[in-house]
Amino acid sequence: MKAEASPVVAEAVIRLEDITRNFGPVRALKGVSFSLVPGRALALVGESGCGKTTCARIIARLDKPTGGRLFFRGQELRGEAKDEHRYRREVQMVFQDPFSSLNPAFTVSHHLARPLQLHRQSGSGADLAGEIARLLASVGLEPDLTRQKFPHELSGGQRQRVNIARALAVAPSVLVADEPTSMLDVSIRKDILDLLARVKRENDLAMLYITHDIATAAHVAEEIVVMFAGQMVEWGDTDTVLSDPRHPYTRLLLSAVPDGSRPFVTGGSARFLEQAEKVRSLCRPESIVIEQVGPNHFIRALGVPG
Repeated sequence: MKAEASPVVAEAVIRLEDITRNFGPVRALKGVSFSLVPGRALALVGESGCGKTTCARIIARLDKPTGGRLFFRGQELRGEAKDEHRYRREVQMVFQDPFSSLNPAFTVSHHLARPLQLHRQSGSGADLAGEIARLLASVGLEPDLTRQKFPHELSGGQRQRVNIARALAVAPSVLVADEPTSMLDVSIRKDILDLLARVKRENDLAMLYITHDIATAAHVAEEIVVMFAGQMVEWGDTDTVLSDPRHPYTRLLLSAVPDGSRPFVTGGSARFLEQAEKVRSLCRPESIVIEQVGPNHFIRALGVPG
């Protein structure tokens, strides 16, 4: 059976089918399949090096897969110029680093005006100024105070709000958020997650939310895919997967989430590392066997060579 994370494939804006990506002898992605559906978010979760960002780069057309197929609105994307222009407008990305993703030489107003001019062909200067003000207000920034500032005059959270506004400027149908809070202060991470959830709902966006922190998935995503070493190992409804994890790697990720109700125990880190190594040894053999363990809840079986 196909390893589809979304049960509503027919309505998917983007669908990945058996995507592989090799970097020389390294197999970064091994048969990844999932769908992005309007008004819903899918969280791609796993440790560094598991293939999350490679998936994001392939969807954003910043990288090409070695094998497999990518469908956009039901049609396979083959690289024709007319399709690429539309695709690049409809699929926007919010990057991990809010500091380097804005050009320090230009104001916030310039960063938002460029995509509007390139993709939406705004009319008069007054129309453009009004659209910039609307975008800033939509992400919780005061237009009159923010538009003429340079990036160095903004906090990390404010910069990421500007990045989100820039992504929304062209009215996309898909938003790819690659670790959008990992470089922000802990105190403001939830605010950015709440903002992403709101703009997804208000704009009926299909969203791919990438994170190494499985605990944040429930704040944003209705569905989740847990990845290990380039493979999907557990996927389905977020609440179900987080409340009833069946794969040992998913359980390992959840066990690493800080819990204020549990006392700190000296030596706990050593025990966790030992447990992690055991789980990784179980996961290492590739498997082609998919088991359905509940409604829209799947795991990849252990120890069956692919």
